[in-house]
Amino acid sequence: MDIPSILFPEANDPLGGALHQLRLNGSLYCRSELSGDWSLEMPRLPGKMMFHIITSGQCWLQVEGEAAVLLQQGSLALVTQGQGHIISSDPELPAIPLFEAGVQQVSERYETLQIRGDGAVTELTCGVMDFDQVAGRKLIQQLPAVLLLDQLDQPGQGWLNSTLAFIATEARQLKSGGETIITNLADILIILLIRHWLEQSPDAQRGWLGALRDKQIGTALRAIHHQPEKNWTVDSLARECGMSRSGFSARFSQLVGNSAKYYLTEWRMKLAYQRLRQSRVPLIVLAEELGYNSEAAFSRAFKRVMGISPGEVQDSVSSG
Repeated sequence: MDIPSILFPEANDPLGGALHQLRLNGSLYCRSELSGDWSLEMPRLPGKMMFHIITSGQCWLQVEGEAAVLLQQGSLALVTQGQGHIISSDPELPAIPLFEAGVQQVSERYETLQIRGDGAVTELTCGVMDFDQVAGRKLIQQLPAVLLLDQLDQPGQGWLNSTLAFIATEARQLKSGGETIITNLADILIILLIRHWLEQSPDAQRGWLGALRDKQIGTALRAIHHQPEKNWTVDSLARECGMSRSGFSARFSQLVGNSAKYYLTEWRMKLAYQRLRQSRVPLIVLAEELGYNSEAAFSRAFKRVMGISPGEVQDSVSSG
C-alpha cells in the first residue's frame, strides 16, 4: 500500500516512531529586528505551531490563558496549538496585529520586520509550521500550550548556542541558500525540544503516549499503525499482545480512552483523510488499502468518523 511515509519506523521505539511523524512543513518564516516600545499580536492559527527564537536581546511572550514569560537571548519558545499570542518589549503595552506592523516579504516563505525606536534591540526569528501526519497530530495534541527551551535546564547546551548564532547570522545576511539553512535548523531545534519533553515530562507518560510506551497495548497500537489494512479484531489484537480478550479490551480502553475497535476505525479514517488531501486517489482503491471490501462501507465509516463524506473532501481540495 502507498502510505509508507506515515508509518512508524521501529516497532520497538515508540517515541522514535512518534517523532518520525513530525515531518514539519514550514509555511512562513520571519526575521525581526525590533527596538524601543513595541507589541505584536500573533493571529490564531488552528492546526499549526508557531516558534520564536530569540537571537539577541529579550522580549515577553503572553499566550491566551497563560502568564507572560520573559524570553532571554538564546530562548526558543514553541506555541503548540495555534493559539493567538503576543510578543512585546513590555506586556503592558497595547498590541497591534502582526500584519499591520510593516512586514516586508522577501520571498514566498520568508519575511522581515523592522520596528525602530529608542531602546534596546531585540532580534528574533519566528516561524509557522504545520503537519498532516496522523501520529504527529496526536502527539502535538498532548503537548502543553507552550514549550520553552530555557526552562528545560539541560546541561551542555553549547550546540544550542552555536545553532542559534548560526541562525542569527544567516537571518541577517540571507545569502543564497540562507532560507533553506534557517528552515532546516529551526526544524531540528523544534524536534529536539519536543524530544526532551517526551523524555522528561510526566505528562508524556499519560494518554496516547503512555499507551504507546505500554509493553502490551503499545504492541497493539503499533500493529494497527503498521498494518491498518489488516482485518484486525479485538481477538487478534489481544493475541498480538499475549493477553486475554477481556483483559486487553479493559486495558486498551483505560490507557487510550476508547475501544480498540473505535481506535482502529478512527486511525484508518484519519489516514484516508490525509490521503484524500494529498492526491485524488479513487475511493475504491483507498477503501481496499485500508481493509474495506466495498467503497460504500468505507464511505459510511468515513462519514461517521469525520463528519463529511470522502467526496466532499476531494471537492474541497479541487476547489481550493
